[in-house]
Amino acid sequence: MKEGFRQAMAWLHTWTGLVFGWLLFAIFLTGTLAYFKDETSHWMQPEIPSRPLNAEASLTLAQHYLQQHAPDASRWVIGLPDTRDPGLSVRWQQAPAQPGERGKFIRKTLDAQTGDEVQPRESMGGEFFYRFHFQLQMPYPWGRWLATAAAMVMFIALITGIITHKKIFKDFFTFRPRKGQRSWLDGHNAVGVLVLPFHLMITYSSLVIFMSMVMPASILATYGNNFGVFFEEVFPETPTPERSGLPAILPSLTPLLIRANEHWPGGRVAYVTVNNPGDANASAVLSRASSDQVVYEYGNDMTFNAVTGQLLGSTPDKALPMAIAGGFYGLHMGKFATPVLRWLYFFCGLAGTAMIGTGLVIWLGKRQLKHAKNGVMPFELRLVEILNIAGMVGLVAAVAAFFWANRLLPAGLAGRAGWEVNAFFIVWGLSVVHALLRPGRQAWIEQLSLASLLFGTLPVLNALTTSQHLGVTLIRHDWAMAGFDLTCVATGLFLLWAAWKMQRGGQVVAVKKTRRESPRPISLEQGTN
Repeated sequence: MKEGFRQAMAWLHTWTGLVFGWLLFAIFLTGTLAYFKDETSHWMQPEIPSRPLNAEASLTLAQHYLQQHAPDASRWVIGLPDTRDPGLSVRWQQAPAQPGERGKFIRKTLDAQTGDEVQPRESMGGEFFYRFHFQLQMPYPWGRWLATAAAMVMFIALITGIITHKKIFKDFFTFRPRKGQRSWLDGHNAVGVLVLPFHLMITYSSLVIFMSMVMPASILATYGNNFGVFFEEVFPETPTPERSGLPAILPSLTPLLIRANEHWPGGRVAYVTVNNPGDANASAVLSRASSDQVVYEYGNDMTFNAVTGQLLGSTPDKALPMAIAGGFYGLHMGKFATPVLRWLYFFCGLAGTAMIGTGLVIWLGKRQLKHAKNGVMPFELRLVEILNIAGMVGLVAAVAAFFWANRLLPAGLAGRAGWEVNAFFIVWGLSVVHALLRPGRQAWIEQLSLASLLFGTLPVLNALTTSQHLGVTLIRHDWAMAGFDLTCVATGLFLLWAAWKMQRGGQVVAVKKTRRESPRPISLEQGTN
């Protein structure tokens, strides 16, 4: 009975991993890249300069700019720079043309030290990987549903994998290189066990994040279809005073920033929103940065009368269930992580991606051996081989193409950010065509070589097209820009090594096959008999 249960779990582990494997590989890879979302966006918009941080000075510059350019706006939103995002962003909402309409938002980026307007190139930056990770570039809500279903399958695959591999921790210390399928299985077990707590946390927390979407029964029973009332009660906000119609001069917002920072020990303000600027009932909402603590708190705000400085309200402490849910959300996003911990998140994410990839290779390899003698691969195995190549190496090459498009597309191109995304999907689609037309091993080698070339030469392209090259960023200690270039070089070298290993492995197989098929030499004694 026990052996039958393990066999059932092994079957479930195998087939759930195969059916959703390529989707999970893409979700894990883009989610891993999203841990450096801000740094990626910084690299993809090199026009925004890095400056020493001074929140009070930056807030003063932003307020001065808005008072000059948007004095009649109904709302201001100021995004203060931090160590990861150097830009000082300002947005304002124009007054609606007619009652009941929503005014249009206008966004500008400023130099955090001088207050001058900066014209960065249009780009989704790292936001593309973050959004693709859980929306899959699909219309709402279908992408989220599909990503959540994949997360549930991943959770099932993890549990069944633990049950199936009863010697999993023993096998973790066993690695046999150059043993073909055995080496792939050893690697699969090793990366699976090494970061197993991370895999369980990241998968379960993704389900908690979309809990209201996938398990809405209790909400529907209490609120019916009025989800808005539910979210208003769960995330209460201080009411915004109505415009009085009496003009008033808006004093400096800096004292409010200081008071908010003192109210949140160890915390800092990320956004300042001013409602009804220029009116006697102007209010200022100061929002705490989500990177200050592990528990993610949506809408952790303090609201002041922007004219008198009177505290109008603040977000109450969260109930224990909300704090637990916020803890899972914070652990999943990793915004609280220091640079060292963020790199640990990154490598754990890569390990999860590798675990999925090695599982797909193992599934195909086992079945290819059965058909190696007759030299004919069934259609279904050939289809899996094509999807393996395009779904893994092709995706990596598409990521590199996304970065190349950022540097090669004209800065003034209409819809430029969309064309960066188009370049990603065009290259990914071409990888499918290439894998379809080329023999399996050769397609692996060629796509690995292309991805290696694209990543390895990306810093050269960056130096040729911008002034933010390694010779400048290393001296200036701009580790976001320099780290991106260095990571691309390391990625290119790793992919080149993988292509070389694949080429060398094919040569060894060809030599062994030739030796088996060649006739035995006839000795002198045999020839004279």
